[in-house]
Amino acid sequence: MAGSVVVGTSRRGAWRTVALSFGLTAALGPAPPEAAERAALSYQPKSPYQSAVLADASTGEILFAEAEHLRWPPASMVKMMTALLALESVAAGKTRLDDQVVVSAHAGEMGGSQVYLSPGERFSLRDLLAAMMIHSANDAAVAVAEHTAGSTEAFVARMNERAKELGMEDTEFHSVHGLPPMRDQQPDLSSARDLVLLAREVTRFPEVMEWAKTREASFRNGAFTLRNPNKLLWRYPDATGLKTGTFGAAGFNVTATASRDGLDLIAVVMGSANGNERFASAAKLLDSGFHDYSLLMPVHAGDAVGPQISIASGREGFMVGVAAADIRMRLSREEAARTKVEVRVPTQVAAPLQKGQKLGEVVVTRGDAEIVAVDVVSPRDFAAISWWRSLIP
Repeated sequence: MAGSVVVGTSRRGAWRTVALSFGLTAALGPAPPEAAERAALSYQPKSPYQSAVLADASTGEILFAEAEHLRWPPASMVKMMTALLALESVAAGKTRLDDQVVVSAHAGEMGGSQVYLSPGERFSLRDLLAAMMIHSANDAAVAVAEHTAGSTEAFVARMNERAKELGMEDTEFHSVHGLPPMRDQQPDLSSARDLVLLAREVTRFPEVMEWAKTREASFRNGAFTLRNPNKLLWRYPDATGLKTGTFGAAGFNVTATASRDGLDLIAVVMGSANGNERFASAAKLLDSGFHDYSLLMPVHAGDAVGPQISIASGREGFMVGVAAADIRMRLSREEAARTKVEVRVPTQVAAPLQKGQKLGEVVVTRGDAEIVAVDVVSPRDFAAISWWRSLIP
């Protein structure tokens, strides 16, 4: 009962206080490891950050970079890879989001941000992933990893394999949660550039984006409230996520996603000296991207484009072609002012026509240069009129 505080001198009062203290300890789980057991790291956060990247989320193109390959502890942004592997396991049919996960003693020992899991408790994989992505719960991350791969060691090995597959050349994982390493452990390391690669991959899952934009949610049937530490969800109107990460030597990190007028951006800030600088820097990067670039999407696949086209010798007199593919271009403001979109189709075509048959093109030009072209095709089959019917006036 060490640490209990007894108020009053009566035996009844003392027992009441001890019982309350014991109940609180059981509810909150074991205390986190002592700071003295953690390895001393030499990384030094600074103002406004150590490294930063702004990227087009759709294409991955880097729009701004400063020290983008600097290897730095990502802290809880490690959990983006944990989420990715867990959801890829679900997509492959190896696990299900409705699986009931039994909490291990190891998961219950995690310190830092947590939802106070106790050994033997059962939660759905979906609920644990939500706790991990919304509340950055370290105990939930361990439970997810153990359920997905059998052990955290096996899961970490897969994390590093997946990082290589994604081209994350500056990254090495040693944990599933991003806590500072113990004395006998190596730190997780990544870079702003690598975290863009990871963010692009994990945000392909709609569940991630739903959790990432959630400010608060209930856990344990409403007995516990998950709170998202990403303050951009409150401060930046276009914010859609994604993940923060913080501990002493790592400073304050964030991978921020935002969307405006169809343009999706990712800003990564690592090694800020405080939380306000982290969020202010990310917002400044996102603002610059939305100010300097716009999205041109003149057509979507299947859209009707261009004027009516008459059909010679056809049972139907007219048709309108459709775009065979999307056109999506991110342009600077200066480029957008000089860019034109033209639909080039004939005034007449001859039947019969087959669905998907090329009729013309949608062409994007800048000056005399053709930037991109997409086929305009027949939306369906069009039959020719019989020869003998053509003789009937």
